Amino acid sequence: MKKSVLFVLSLVLAVIATTAPLATASQSRPARGRYIVVLQDSVGRPGRVAAEHAAAYGARVSFVYRTALKGYAATLTERAAARISRDPRVAWVEADRLRHAVAQTLPTGVDRIEGDLSSQKSGDGTGSVAGPAVAIIDTGIDLDHPDLNVIASTNCSGGGPFKKRCGSGGNDDNGHGTHVAGTVAAIDDLNTGVVGMAPGAPLVAVKVLNKNGSGYTSWIVAGIDWVAANAGTYNIKVANMSLGGSGSDDGNCGNSNNDSMHKSVCGLVNDHGVTLVVAAGNSTKDFATFVPAAYDEVLTVTAVADFDGQPGGLAAPTCRTDVDDTAADFSNWAVSSADQAHTIAGPGVCILSTWLNGGYNTISGTSMASPHLAGTAALCLSTIACAGLSPAQIIAKLRDAVTRAINAPEAKAALAAQGAQPVGGTPAELSATIAADTARWAKVIRDADIKITP
Repeated sequence: MKKSVLFVLSLVLAVIATTAPLATASQSRPARGRYIVVLQDSVGRPGRVAAEHAAAYGARVSFVYRTALKGYAATLTERAAARISRDPRVAWVEADRLRHAVAQTLPTGVDRIEGDLSSQKSGDGTGSVAGPAVAIIDTGIDLDHPDLNVIASTNCSGGGPFKKRCGSGGNDDNGHGTHVAGTVAAIDDLNTGVVGMAPGAPLVAVKVLNKNGSGYTSWIVAGIDWVAANAGTYNIKVANMSLGGSGSDDGNCGNSNNDSMHKSVCGLVNDHGVTLVVAAGNSTKDFATFVPAAYDEVLTVTAVADFDGQPGGLAAPTCRTDVDDTAADFSNWAVSSADQAHTIAGPGVCILSTWLNGGYNTISGTSMASPHLAGTAALCLSTIACAGLSPAQIIAKLRDAVTRAINAPEAKAALAAQGAQPVGGTPAELSATIAADTARWAKVIRDADIKITP
């Protein structure tokens, strides 16, 4: 069996035991001496505050955050961190944490949600999306891959003292980010390889993980901050984060439970209009305890097993054992109404996409489901269907289209004619949402099939 379930990056956030409020306890240990200092929104020059703290407390600053949130990352003694937390300009101090990744043929996933029937007709050699750009916040992208249109890149991993910002680079040395990128936007050229949901769409590589698929929270926040700062320059309207790990949504953009990643996500989505699409996680449980999946501001994607790109539940397993047209046996799901409101399912089993060194690979995971919807959002934004809409409106529009499609008489009649049933399982296993059969009828989430006026 080839890489059956793609590893999930854990991004658990917690603060140190100082005078600042404590966040929810983490399941993993903090990295010794590494901290993220989140400043009050009113601070005008976070770099100056970081420099003052460096001089006064010996902070060795690795990143300064200026756009998605105000703050910096640094190595500090525990005593220095406690003293910094008492600075009135500081909102909170949290421990930085090391996390680890856990998991042109028309690919079955693109086929299943009818990318070949959209306005771009992925796979016939004519599909081409000029924009907007999609940021892949991940292990980077193979910058020279012939099937990918990478217009910009940056490396936010491995920040060191005095670096203080993301640098040049962004080439993938793991494979995960390149795979995600191909599902989003592999070029439609009728040559060998694969084709993506928004074929040829501009891609921006934001490397926040190293070659082992590991990275600190501070690196990921730096990547989000970089996207926020450069969204206008590169016309970035969509970002994909196929990452996940322990945490929760405080309903207050991280300001109540001291979650710097949540705060940066809110800055990116609410202040810079970037639709953020994320993976639900691969732990077969309610994703309310996983972030960023639990954040209400994102579109969270659960996974469905589909082995032939067609409805009906008739295909035999291919790269791994699972049941065709059912919820993937590893996928997390939504239970609360709040989480259901930002959830859609997508194909996530045995997905063929781009890989390192100009190659291709087949792997599985909610990490593979997420880019199907990121590409869909980009395609919708490239047309009048989603033009001018906010991220929240785009999420609502896609979900509304799916709801109407799976409830349409012709959809039910088609299922009955095939003798097929909706994706099986308990309501919890199906995310207890309209995502129960999203993958089956999700051609309506493509711009040509939605037929919804703005």
